[in-house]
Amino acid sequence: IHVEEWRQKFSYVSQDTPIFSGTIRDNILYGQNEKVTDDKLIEIATFANAHEFIGGLSDGYNTQVGERGNQLSGGQKQRIALARALMRGTDFLLLDEATANLDSDSEKQVQKAINTLIHKQTTFVIAHRLSTIINADQIIVLEGGRITGFGTHDELLSNHEYYQRAIKQQFERQ
Repeated sequence: IHVEEWRQKFSYVSQDTPIFSGTIRDNILYGQNEKVTDDKLIEIATFANAHEFIGGLSDGYNTQVGERGNQLSGGQKQRIALARALMRGTDFLLLDEATANLDSDSEKQVQKAINTLIHKQTTFVIAHRLSTIINADQIIVLEGGRITGFGTHDELLSNHEYYQRAIKQQFERQ
């Protein structure tokens, strides 16, 4: 299989996903080659936990987001980015520190969306915030660039020293 074919199978959301000047609709539908119905747009935005906040805006999906999305919060931008990634309909979703720059309320909203998505699509989550990965089917622990463990949260909590320390440190900071 060629690299280009592999790329078509993945959607990617980073911690600094670009939001473009234009409407929320434009941003979610960016890169779509086919017409998307309003029902499909709402369905995808709902999965990404974005529909509710979009509906609360004066112009809904036609709300102008400003340059780089400056009219939106970080959490709103991330949920729009998740909706855009879902709209692609790829086999795999790659979330790279998707909650890293968010306040705790925004993180909860994005995390809620991620928890819905991981049951609908194969999802790879790269994260330092353990709350982001705690519900994953499998967690891979890296230390110094090497895999030192894998399993569920409960399995790692019971048998992986580094993971135990990381959990303890993170929850002490909260």
